[in-house]
Amino acid sequence: MPDVLVPRERVQRWVLNFGDRHGGADLSVRDAALVGVGSDGSVFTAHLPFDAGYDGPADAAAFASAVVSPDDWGVLLVRKGGFAVARLAGERIVESKVGQRHVQGRTKAGGQSQQRFARRRDNQARQAYEAAADHAARILGSGVLTAVAGGDRTAVDEVLADARLRRVTVVGPWLPVPDPKRGVLEQAVRDASSARFEVVNGTE
Repeated sequence: MPDVLVPRERVQRWVLNFGDRHGGADLSVRDAALVGVGSDGSVFTAHLPFDAGYDGPADAAAFASAVVSPDDWGVLLVRKGGFAVARLAGERIVESKVGQRHVQGRTKAGGQSQQRFARRRDNQARQAYEAAADHAARILGSGVLTAVAGGDRTAVDEVLADARLRRVTVVGPWLPVPDPKRGVLEQAVRDASSARFEVVNGTE
């Protein structure tokens, strides 16, 4: 099943619910993650956000207290239809920008028309990435070292190729978001700050 993103305030309840569904949960710490094994053979592996490793006790409350955001970090979401970038202090957005750019869709026309549309589309996409890079450099480039990214991987790579963003390091999880809008950005911030639970049911 897909990974589950769990905010810090829900981690303890999530672990309790897992135990209720699977006949208890024997907790341990393995490979820098909290691991729970149910009596039916189901297993969860919980990872801290921002690729951080967990080395605390095998306890849900202790793990939850370790789900914290850096003092200075960023979010970068890019797709051909737009971008969103934010700088955060903990879980508080300090500065952000959301922008949409028109990038022409594909055409079924052939020959020179198809080539002309393709060139126009590529130019529009390049202009959109340049606009995203300008705002990302302004908001993130002055000091942010850690960022969580999402959207289209090629588009994000294009933006991060800007020399002004060379100090920014992308950490997990990757966020598969739709065209970025304000609500999408706010959800991305919550998801980036959440613990990631991998679950394998005993019947799988």
